[in-house]
Amino acid sequence: MLSNKSAIATLAVKDLTRAAEFYGGKLGLEPEASAEETEVLVYLAGGAKLFVYRSEFAGTNKATAATFVVGDELAPIVKSLTARGVDFEHYDTPGMELEGDIHSGGGMKVAWFKDPDGNILSLVSG
Repeated sequence: MLSNKSAIATLAVKDLTRAAEFYGGKLGLEPEASAEETEVLVYLAGGAKLFVYRSEFAGTNKATAATFVVGDELAPIVKSLTARGVDFEHYDTPGMELEGDIHSGGGMKVAWFKDPDGNILSLVSG
């Protein structure tokens, strides 16, 4: 029923202005030109969309909320985001080793970071 339908990552934030500075400014995501809602920011990420909306429950999720598949560009993207002031999280993940800000293991590489409201985002090699 849903196997051929698109899914959209939806993230709650407390302050849309601060979120726009982070998602557009630091992460470099492009806002959808047709988005005119004042309570929802819509960003384009590859062929997918990311909805960012205002909510009193922002930052209450303690698990990864959205993942960006970046392939071989993981290390340069981590370096670029670090230069833009993004701090990466380090987790004790079984079967994975930490090399700088990148966790690797089982043929996968991943880096986690948080938005200003504490939503956990990740970059994965693919």
